[in-house]
Amino acid sequence: MPFGLTNAPVSFQNLFNDIFYGLLDIYVVVYLDDIVVFSKSEAEHVTHVSTVLARLRANNLFAKTSKCLFHVSSVEYLGYVVSSEGLKIDQAKFQPILNWPPPRNLKGLQSFLGFANFYRHLIKNYSKKISSLTSFLKKDSPFPLNEEALRQFNQLKEAFTVALILSHVDPSLPTIVETDALDYALGAVLSQVSDSGKHPIAFDSFKLLPAELNYEIHHKKPLGIVWALKHWRAFLLPLSSSFEVLTNNSSLQYFISSNIITFCQARWA
Repeated sequence: MPFGLTNAPVSFQNLFNDIFYGLLDIYVVVYLDDIVVFSKSEAEHVTHVSTVLARLRANNLFAKTSKCLFHVSSVEYLGYVVSSEGLKIDQAKFQPILNWPPPRNLKGLQSFLGFANFYRHLIKNYSKKISSLTSFLKKDSPFPLNEEALRQFNQLKEAFTVALILSHVDPSLPTIVETDALDYALGAVLSQVSDSGKHPIAFDSFKLLPAELNYEIHHKKPLGIVWALKHWRAFLLPLSSSFEVLTNNSSLQYFISSNIITFCQARWA
């Protein structure tokens, strides 16, 4: 597998998927040459690490000691810090965010939003927070940013520095999907309830399409629910029990019993 070819990363990933077949997502996660081994106890971890190293050696692959971390409670992985508590932004990312200058052209704005979009699930009401910024992505939009867009730019930078820790999903815990709809965006929070209280698993939001902006609010509300359930189906399907959906529009209580639905609602089904 020569390096530099476009299919080299795919070939490398397939190789590692084959090597760790039967272990992936059980106690091993692999992204190219980044391998994470996670365990519930130290004794269990010793066994897991030994198994991983044995499989590497059996395939004539070796891990360089200077690039490895063993028996740690948290690890930096793909731009995040992963620990037993959950997922959060790497502290090393904070200072570059705070020092990011206001975009002066389309390319600069695309660069900032490209970075921000990677962490959008850590920020509540993300689409609302960038609504004015995205308007400058349109062709021939004038720069510099206006006062409202500049305010959102600074508020978004601040939001990243105070982003919450997102807990790991536990299929056995009660799960809540909270949704809301604004005039121009949908928002949702996925949470679980443990003995220590309610903890967020993920935030996400979605800017409505031009046609969807014309929906009445009692149509936007169910659209938000459908969107959230589809978006987080990978989390919701493995749950061992039913989950709760919370929204704040009383008209939805009549939706299930109604004998008349719109074409849009029929498509959601």
